[in-house]
Amino acid sequence: MIKGLAITPPILGRISIGSIVEKNGKRLPIKEDFFTITSQVQGKDGWIKHPIYDELQKASGTDKLRSIPVRLLFNEPDLNLRAEYSMFDRQTGRPLCVGNGETCRRYTEGGVQSLPCPSPDLCELAKGGACKPFGRLNVQIGGEDELGTFIFRTTGFNSIRSLVARLSYYQAISNNLLACLPLELRLRGKSTTMSHRSAIYYVDLTVRDGMSLEDAITQAIATDLKRQSAGYNQVALDTAARAGFKNGAFEEDAEEIAAVVEEFFPNNEMEEKKILGTDDLATSIFPEPRDSLLDKLDQKLKNQSSQKSKLLIVE
Repeated sequence: MIKGLAITPPILGRISIGSIVEKNGKRLPIKEDFFTITSQVQGKDGWIKHPIYDELQKASGTDKLRSIPVRLLFNEPDLNLRAEYSMFDRQTGRPLCVGNGETCRRYTEGGVQSLPCPSPDLCELAKGGACKPFGRLNVQIGGEDELGTFIFRTTGFNSIRSLVARLSYYQAISNNLLACLPLELRLRGKSTTMSHRSAIYYVDLTVRDGMSLEDAITQAIATDLKRQSAGYNQVALDTAARAGFKNGAFEEDAEEIAAVVEEFFPNNEMEEKKILGTDDLATSIFPEPRDSLLDKLDQKLKNQSSQKSKLLIVE
């Protein structure tokens, strides 16, 4: 296995509740009140929709897709959803620091180091909203690819908090049969003071529409027994996935980083304040950066070196 490369679940497409549009010569993220499922191919007008999107929208009988039937690939919640504090350099797109509020992995002049993580509110480098929660959820849609997934990325507190809770609860209540439960991604709306009473939207995870929790658990038990009889080893799959995630310091590769920063870490405060739609709005308003975060790191190291030199001269 190549060291330093995070081995993540195979991606067939992306799930989003927004898009990137051209406005006044700038590419800006626009939040929407419905799901879009796209492929991994971009055209001149943006990401090309995945064929399964049309199938689900037609089956829903509405113009806007607000629920998606899904299954999960793993029994362990934190393998399906990785949620961390993340900081990117918004000028270069380079990932700088990823932490959980206790420890972090940070790029320094000496390479990637493990350091204490005081959380964004107390971190010197995170001032100005440079660091915020960033969640990645992998789900399966349809049954064509038994190991392929679609990824939903979000920086919204409401989406991350709801998904973390649901995954933990469903794992517990199903006796660790999370990967066998018939579930559904559902778009929900709410109003907050930070949204100025306008509706914002976040993603929740529930059992499928028209099915009780007891029915879902019964189906999960039957699916698990069927898999066991076929030799399906869920424990080994979860173990392999955990080892793959730990193999790299950062999850996104160079090809994905630019798109992630453009969609979730824009750097124009006045334009982004006009964006309405999802709970990402409440956590994604940044001041216009004067210096890149890499410049700040370099300057901090230079200042420390300068102070040490002055002490040596005085002595």
